[in-house]
Amino acid sequence: MRSSKSTSTSKILAVACLATAMVVTGCSGSSKSPGKSTSGTLAVNWGGFPESWAPGAEMEAGYMRVPYENLVALDAKGEISPALATKWEQTEKTLTLTLREGVTFHDGTPFDAEAVKVNLESIRDGKTAYAGPLKVIESVDAVDAQTVRINLSEPTPSLLTTLSTRGAPMGSPKAIKDGTIAQSPVGTGPWAYDAGSSTKGTRMAFKYYDGYWGGKDSVGFQTVELYAIPEDNAATGALATGEIALTDTETTQLGRIEGNSSLEHLSYPAIRNNPMFFDRGPGGAFEDADVRRAACYALNTEEIVKLEPDFKARTQHFAEGEPGHNPDIAGYTHDLDEAKQLMAKAGNPEVSVEVLAAPFNEKQLQVYAQQLEKIGIKVSVQSAAPPQYFSQWNSGRYALGLGSNDELTPYDWYKAWFAADAPGNPSHVESAELKAAADAAIAAGASEEADALWQKVTKIISDEALTCAHVAGEELVAWNTKAVTGVKPSSQPWETNLVDYRALRPAGK
Repeated sequence: MRSSKSTSTSKILAVACLATAMVVTGCSGSSKSPGKSTSGTLAVNWGGFPESWAPGAEMEAGYMRVPYENLVALDAKGEISPALATKWEQTEKTLTLTLREGVTFHDGTPFDAEAVKVNLESIRDGKTAYAGPLKVIESVDAVDAQTVRINLSEPTPSLLTTLSTRGAPMGSPKAIKDGTIAQSPVGTGPWAYDAGSSTKGTRMAFKYYDGYWGGKDSVGFQTVELYAIPEDNAATGALATGEIALTDTETTQLGRIEGNSSLEHLSYPAIRNNPMFFDRGPGGAFEDADVRRAACYALNTEEIVKLEPDFKARTQHFAEGEPGHNPDIAGYTHDLDEAKQLMAKAGNPEVSVEVLAAPFNEKQLQVYAQQLEKIGIKVSVQSAAPPQYFSQWNSGRYALGLGSNDELTPYDWYKAWFAADAPGNPSHVESAELKAAADAAIAAGASEEADALWQKVTKIISDEALTCAHVAGEELVAWNTKAVTGVKPSSQPWETNLVDYRALRPAGK
């Protein structure tokens, strides 16, 4: 199951072309083939394009990490490492960053402290997918061109981790202010968007930016072309013929991939998926915790695992060894009798709700709807194209939602979904017990007591059944060895559709 795939009439064009063994770009009126890896062009398919390229928007890493870079990065050991910021100093009240010199955005705008200020404030203050964890930022001061001070409302030791994720790429402040960045990304990365060489809905071209601070030797390809081939059979066919060099794929394609000596594949943990009970306010469909618990016991994630073999059922969001993992969380093992007893305890209320689905999770939601109907909770699954889905599934319009959660720390998870002011909590309801536990964990900062306090927070989230039915999935990536070498997943955890682009090299070079 892919975490997100965009489909539209224009995107289907690519599939039609490939189905007839034509080169993809031939359908767009170009005589060039996308299989140009040996001439310095890497053709990649992630199945669709983001609705918006603005920092803070719902962008998967496979797209975002072509034109954009972050202030810091996570290395293979999970440690913070330099990126656009070379040094940092954090206290309970501030995070001060020293910025890399000689960096410009693709439109020539200098990357400096003012640029960082514009980016962080626009993500925090806008209706963005990642505003929640940045609400902790009270203000941003441009101390001088290369020094930025972030003033915090509370201790936030995980802020550097947040700044390394797809929630906080650095975009041109000029393009942010005039709004053009939504459709034309402008970052500091090695490759700049080339609108003239792109075909709307089918291909997005990114050419090496001559002003890149890392220099040409830091990358192996002059051009990266992103394609939108949403259908897996067509993508595998294009991969086998060399029309594309790299694609995400599904386990259903492994037979074809493993049967071709030119193709290889890898997988890595990338998807964390769980339903959320949004309508928890007074009179809401899921105001009663027993109704939520009943729903959790009615849901059977083992059926989802059968549906999607790359998924594994889990009891909680965080895996063993990650901050926030609590060994005392038992989760909600499927138990229909217990679910019915809890509904009876709640007075057997009539619950009828709508949920929004996209092509990549509609089957899962249909299964969940059938399971919930057995205890009297009627769920109407409404289909939507990915752009509509991403902008509305957790907006408060729907009482129930299903989406991927890629938060790496319990602080970010709490701030994104469960705090009273969290963007993913449209009812703005939070129990006194949860708030007190979170306040205590936040106040503990980076002390030795903090992890145990955050474990208490995640246990309360589970006990109150604010979410449940956790599953984790693998991202599967395949490539043509005659076109590209050096394919490996990025060290950045829990990001979908991702490889380390800088490590890729044309085959034979």
